[in-house]
Amino acid sequence: MTGGEIRERFLRFFERNDHTVVASSSLVPADDPTLLFTNAGMVPFKGVFLGTDPRPYRRAASIQKCLRVSGKHNDLENVGRTARHHTFFEMLGNFSFGDYFKESAIEYGWAFLTRELELPADQLWATIYKDDDAAFDLWQRLAGLPPDRIVRLGDKDNFWTMGETGPCGPCSELIFDQGPTVGCGRPTCSIECGCDRYLELWNLVFMQYNRDASGTLTPLPKPSIDTGAGLERMAAVCQGVKSNFETDLIRPLIATVEEFSQKRYGADEKDDVSMRVIADHARAVTFALADGVLPGNEGRGYVLRRILRRALRHGRLLGLNEPFLASATDKVIDLMTDAYPDLPASRAHVARFAWIEEDRFGIVLREALPRLHDLIQNVKTQTAERAILSGPTLFELYDTYGVPRDLMDEIATEQSVECDWGGFETELRRQREKSRAHLKAFGDVQEVAEAFHDLAKARRTVFLGYERLDLQASVVAVLADGKQVERIGAGQEGEVVLDQTPFYAESGGQVGDTGYLRGEALIAEVLDTKRPLTGLIVHRVAVKQGELRSGQRLLASVDVSRRGMTVKNHTATHLVHAALRQILGDHVRQEGSLVAPDRLRFDFRHYGPLSPAEITQIEEMVNTKLWANQPVLIEEMRIDEALAKGALAFFGDKYGDEVRVVSIADFSIELCGGAHTKATGEIGLFKISHEAGVAAGIRRIEALTGPGAFQYLKREGEVLRESADRLKSKPLEVPEKVDRLFDSTRALEREVQQLRAKLGAEMAEELLKKATQVSGVTVVAGLAEWCDQRALRELADRLRSKIGSGVIVLATSADGRVSWVAAVTPDLTSRLHAGKLVKEVASITGGSGGGRADLAEAGGKDPDKLDRALQLVPELVGRFLASTRC
Repeated sequence: MTGGEIRERFLRFFERNDHTVVASSSLVPADDPTLLFTNAGMVPFKGVFLGTDPRPYRRAASIQKCLRVSGKHNDLENVGRTARHHTFFEMLGNFSFGDYFKESAIEYGWAFLTRELELPADQLWATIYKDDDAAFDLWQRLAGLPPDRIVRLGDKDNFWTMGETGPCGPCSELIFDQGPTVGCGRPTCSIECGCDRYLELWNLVFMQYNRDASGTLTPLPKPSIDTGAGLERMAAVCQGVKSNFETDLIRPLIATVEEFSQKRYGADEKDDVSMRVIADHARAVTFALADGVLPGNEGRGYVLRRILRRALRHGRLLGLNEPFLASATDKVIDLMTDAYPDLPASRAHVARFAWIEEDRFGIVLREALPRLHDLIQNVKTQTAERAILSGPTLFELYDTYGVPRDLMDEIATEQSVECDWGGFETELRRQREKSRAHLKAFGDVQEVAEAFHDLAKARRTVFLGYERLDLQASVVAVLADGKQVERIGAGQEGEVVLDQTPFYAESGGQVGDTGYLRGEALIAEVLDTKRPLTGLIVHRVAVKQGELRSGQRLLASVDVSRRGMTVKNHTATHLVHAALRQILGDHVRQEGSLVAPDRLRFDFRHYGPLSPAEITQIEEMVNTKLWANQPVLIEEMRIDEALAKGALAFFGDKYGDEVRVVSIADFSIELCGGAHTKATGEIGLFKISHEAGVAAGIRRIEALTGPGAFQYLKREGEVLRESADRLKSKPLEVPEKVDRLFDSTRALEREVQQLRAKLGAEMAEELLKKATQVSGVTVVAGLAEWCDQRALRELADRLRSKIGSGVIVLATSADGRVSWVAAVTPDLTSRLHAGKLVKEVASITGGSGGGRADLAEAGGKDPDKLDRALQLVPELVGRFLASTRC
């Protein structure tokens, strides 16, 4: 039975039993920013179990793509070394949301395995939670299992929890006995043995309790069912093979690796491990890239990069020195298209990123790994007992060569060498401290003064700047040089904390507000607004008139014009983000931004430069939204509600229970705490001014809105008109005129090259006529007035080929400088060194130089002595020849 048939039978079986078939969700959890990857079939239904995500059905079945490479499920180093460990796998699951419970779950599980898959009942076992007498009775009554094939286990194996608190309950596992020929072979082998004989096929979780912070279990009003079964294991059992890698789900990928490497699977265990690693990792890479994850240095991107690089390293172990991973992902797509019809649409995207990452890591593999292997061999030969790579050594490989820590650890372990990771961490901390000290010296890092900590503990600043841009406030504290003071006077600068403020503090990329504080005889300019600590807003001020005192009542007024321009740019960043995702793909995600009054900057994940057509598409899409004048809706709601509505949330960002959601029609919805326009039409106009790469896989768009965009376009128009005037054409005819001029210039360049070649030939003949003999060696020396340095070298090469054996010294002069070239034919380089000769000649014209024995260049500062230097060339050649004879 093929893997595809098992998928189909599973879904149809549960569909017949009134389950709604739900398509696989993305590997990137849509409603759980705390989770790196979807690692179980229940993840997409987490909100349903918690009661926050109501669905129109109470029973569901799915085949969920999963990735387990982090947290308690991180078995990355075991993948390829065992028959069962994987990064990517497919999980079959059936779910009940307060509908059926233990009896039906057990009945469905048993019926599917024994009737649909026709597995022999006498080879099936069940494990149950130690106190679950109900499950013990049900397995006997419904499945006919004898008591000795129902095993009670404890909390570790048979009690499932969603987290430290929340829904939980006992579980029951269906186990398949593969027989005494599989596994450890010991007579004492039992279902609790860690070998492969007793293979877990299916886990049935009976969610019947809620666990609180104290650990107390309270029965749930509607107990539920969550089950999970690995498709790869089921396929191995149904196909009668002892390894998941031998199933039709994965074996064709190994065959592809065999073809790449020209090695046979099964011939060498080390090679087999590498082939299994590549086959498994190719599946993980394909699905992760297709779901929008890009290689990076943190979060999901870092995990994907680890998987990619581990596959590439095992490729090198197989002798695959040319790119291969993109071809492997192509094979994955061919194999998985029937089950995942949307996958082929990502074929080019997946292949491109696989190739880019392989190309980059190839440099590390070529340059750093040989050094790592040399270091390992050195410590092994120098140490009689424990061979250890030192912390500084490991850090040098990591910091200078870019070798990932886990890769160093894996290679060292293979060679029975230990790694001093404590020493590595010491070096890493030392480097970070140096970096912080460097940044602090240049003012890029600011220490948070102790006074701010004290103020943050005492009270919070109330921010009212979404609704109001001026209000009456009281001065809570005045600070100067990081210390709390009673007052600051005219001409002084300091920081002010108010009880409430309309000033937006810099965060989320949006710059802090500026404006004024006015009171009795007081005028203070607000230069910037920051939030050094949660709940504390600090205004940097310069007192223009009067005194600013603690306890003072004053009017706080934001610079309305500046805020107005800033919010235009902030709302535009949301439109840009949405447009990028629509045009380039869902892999695009924000990596940083700057929202200032005069411009916006938006950093995002993408694999390469945007084409002019893509930039135009983005501009048109954003401007279309501006001209539609769509309302910008801002709501506060619970984070689970926001995520359920489709708001973008990213792993690593911190969100409270209550979040602020910014929506623009059905085009953009994001979690955002910034200030925005009330409608898109207020932005007026949008124009991208620059697009470039800022890091591997990170692109940057710089853009302008409103008056700034208009001024940019106005200046572009002026430049175009000026260019048209100079070209004596109309503005829209400039490209055509430039093309004609370009064609004309190229024709002239070709003509010049032909003339130079002709002139060079003629000059070579003239110089040859003046050649002299010095101790039997032909010497050509002369002035080539029309030559630049390149033409001088070409002329020297021409002469060297013509004389067969001899020495050439040529010079040219321009702009008060002298250029020299010396060439020596190969038969004479042992007697005469061109570099030494040209250095000696150039010194006469007040210069110096050098180079190889056969060709060298030099410069000089005194053209008046050029003729004298050329006359001395034969004499200098004679000296050099005489010295070599001696």
